[in-house]
Amino acid sequence: MALPEEFWEIARQVNNWGRWGAEDELGTLNFVTDEVVRAAVATVRGGRRIPLALPLRPDGVQTGAVPGRVNPLRTMVALNREMFGPGTVAISDDVVTMGLQAATHWDGLAHVSHSGRLYNGRPAHTVTAHDGASRTGLEKITSLVSRGVLLDVARALGVERLPAGHPVGPADLDAAEELAGVTVGRGDVVLVRTGQMRHYLAGDRAAYGFPSPGLSLRAPGWFHARDVAAVADDTLTFEVFPPEVDGLWLPVHALHLVEMGMLQGQNWNLEGLSAACAADGRYAFLLAATPEPFTGAVGSPVAPVAIK
Repeated sequence: MALPEEFWEIARQVNNWGRWGAEDELGTLNFVTDEVVRAAVATVRGGRRIPLALPLRPDGVQTGAVPGRVNPLRTMVALNREMFGPGTVAISDDVVTMGLQAATHWDGLAHVSHSGRLYNGRPAHTVTAHDGASRTGLEKITSLVSRGVLLDVARALGVERLPAGHPVGPADLDAAEELAGVTVGRGDVVLVRTGQMRHYLAGDRAAYGFPSPGLSLRAPGWFHARDVAAVADDTLTFEVFPPEVDGLWLPVHALHLVEMGMLQGQNWNLEGLSAACAADGRYAFLLAATPEPFTGAVGSPVAPVAIK
């Protein structure tokens, strides 16, 4: 089924192809300048560090719904091995097998294509089985530190968790921005809390997955107007699922990654951050969230930390 005109209308409004040159591989991370980082550092008052990643474990968020996206399986390959003879120093080592987007992660710009194209108009076939993403692989992002802003949509709407299938649109983002008392601006990394993570933390992996609240088809325009650097949320699907437009699957992925060149993150645990922001009334913080530099990767695990 061809993408509908509604999608193309938004795509034209948010498209960033060529904005930073034909060879650009960073997209909206270009907004994160030295000046932006200095301002982000100034948000730190007490130095409290709040981790936002889920533990990497075999009973993680993946239930098999996405083929090949397996939860982390860690095994030992050495147990107190005395490599240099009896009585010498012994080592233990382990190895892990996992989908790079299995748990808390960033989606890279080559994760999604549409109409045969990737970000900046590159052909989709430049992602290959052997090399992965020949351009815009996650290794190109050597650091991601900026001001983070929590848009706690669930709290702004007076609920612990948005109902399944709730599309988070511009009005919801406006309400959360007002609650935060912060104006989202250029270079910010926006974290959108729906409360969906509460299902997973309570042990209900099935309810955490589908159906799910998530970002609306109209949300990319809101981020584009503010020159946001990246967006992450606390859901498995990132965008609302099932989709708002019947048959239009993953449109927000396509608009963010392909049209805007904007990273998006999934499965971020924002519960502790939500409580901390509500307690001290501050919703902006220093965010450290550099992806693991897997060469050619279209997604990467991340252990983000908010510093207040």
